[in-house]
Amino acid sequence: MKLNLKNPIAFFDLEATGTNVSTDRIVEISIVKLTPDGGQQIFTRRVNPGIPIPLEASLIHGIYDKDIKNEPFFRDIAKDVFQFLGQADLAGFNVLKYDIPLLVEEFLRSGIDFDLERRNLLDAQKIFHLMEKRNLTAAYKFYCGRKLENAHSAEADTLATVDVFRAQVERYLGEEVEDLQGNRLGVFENDMKKIHDLVNEKMVDLAGRFIFNSQGEEIFNFGKHKGKTIEQALKEEPGYYDWMMKGDFPLDTKRKLTQVKLRGFGTK
Repeated sequence: MKLNLKNPIAFFDLEATGTNVSTDRIVEISIVKLTPDGGQQIFTRRVNPGIPIPLEASLIHGIYDKDIKNEPFFRDIAKDVFQFLGQADLAGFNVLKYDIPLLVEEFLRSGIDFDLERRNLLDAQKIFHLMEKRNLTAAYKFYCGRKLENAHSAEADTLATVDVFRAQVERYLGEEVEDLQGNRLGVFENDMKKIHDLVNEKMVDLAGRFIFNSQGEEIFNFGKHKGKTIEQALKEEPGYYDWMMKGDFPLDTKRKLTQVKLRGFGTK
């Protein structure tokens, strides 16, 4: 349907060196601007982030250091991006938590005060989550075709979950499973170990402080060592182990950290 626009609206997406708004940088920006008169303009440009792109990020978006070494820095195109956006409203998928904050940071680093006050901010992911609920009641209706009575009663919720799980296995049996980046994870089978492997493909510790990279190595998923293997980080900063062990981290996380440390460095 035709959108009822009073202002231009700019849908945009960023690819970056990572997900930390403060430290990561844009490597590609694409904007599709729609105007009230029905017009459409597209601006797409790769960007030299000025820092190495971690392999984990490159494997997701397919952009490597060699691909952007001759591209301009964001500060070199900041005015062009600013002018292209004009006073348009901003829209995209998951832009509120990631793309908009990162874009604003890049503008500020470039000396441009990018004002959001008079713009409408429209996140398709937020609409998706608002309108298509992903709780147990919604799952029970979707998979089982019935309304969940006595929701939030422990027994009713547990029995409903049993029905949902059975229906999921039946519905997806034999289907290919991909992650959000389109990487093939395997085939859905009526096998609990294989389902576990699909659902928890990258999980190292329950809190998600560590995950597996594409080489199957445990890497940090937070903080200044994010993206580094645990072994590499502890070699560079041996005291980081003690800091984590004394810190307010779950016991399961500390246990996993210790297991990797002992495997890599022995008991000394």
